[in-house]
Amino acid sequence: MSLLDELKEKISGLNKKIVFPEGDDIRIIEAASRLADEQLIHPVLLGDPEEIKQNAGDFNLSNVEIVDINNYPEKDFEEMLDALEERRNGKNTREQLAEWLKDANYFGTMLVYMDKADGMVSGAAHATGDTVRPALQIIKTQEGMRRISGSFLMQKGDTRYIFADCAINIELDAKGMVEVAKQSVITAKQFNIDPKVAFLSFSTKGSAKGDMVTKVQEAAAMAKDELDVPSDGELQFDAALVPEVANKKAHGSEVAGQANVFVFPELQSGNIGYKIAQRLGGFEAFGPLLQGLAKPVSDLSRGCVAEDVYNVAIINAIQSL
Repeated sequence: MSLLDELKEKISGLNKKIVFPEGDDIRIIEAASRLADEQLIHPVLLGDPEEIKQNAGDFNLSNVEIVDINNYPEKDFEEMLDALEERRNGKNTREQLAEWLKDANYFGTMLVYMDKADGMVSGAAHATGDTVRPALQIIKTQEGMRRISGSFLMQKGDTRYIFADCAINIELDAKGMVEVAKQSVITAKQFNIDPKVAFLSFSTKGSAKGDMVTKVQEAAAMAKDELDVPSDGELQFDAALVPEVANKKAHGSEVAGQANVFVFPELQSGNIGYKIAQRLGGFEAFGPLLQGLAKPVSDLSRGCVAEDVYNVAIINAIQSL
């Protein structure tokens, strides 16, 4: 069974409601139509109903919910505004918050926050910040978390890995790396991966020295107490992945040579690394998967196609379980 088939089986019949703020985008419309026809999720498109139907062409929207945020029932809008005002706790005036709700990303985020939707998928026509900012201001992080991160599920045949952080945090300290590891372990388990976490560096077990190495060593030491799965570091990528190399460089490690969750020391390495695996290694890259939020919000690439939207929506539904 393929990964997507596994995920579809998990959400089939649960009628998870996923909101799409960019409801007039043809890529979103195509994916929503397919998801609804296959009865995988209950899609909610935000936008002008007539424009959405016109853009849809031959795509079936009979099982797709369309919400016009500019003509939302006044009672429901006031309820949403009350909830947002309470959440912001005096940081904004009511008038400012009413303006926020004219933005589809804020409106969609509030639907998730108020449990009127199970998750949100956006970013086909917006920058990452436009998706992430409302989520951080309203939904916020999971209890005990200080940050969010962005992972990629890397798949080739039956092989699956989690790479993080590849999308959000430009720099990470040791504590931040451990936090990303915790979030990535949760993600790994959602995709039936038995997590073994490697904290990556250009050094393995003290083969090189420097502040960048020390940070990873500190993260690996902290993780021994804070993670409930096997973890180790600092490890070079080959020592983390290849048993023969691990035997030479990190003999006796319970992770080296068999890691499947890779925590990079900063964003630059993670982003470059997943793209190399994707473009040269032939891996499919699913993501970025936003981790650490109290409720699921997913960010699309502006270069995405309908198939990407379809896949990310399924993953978003999985994250809501």
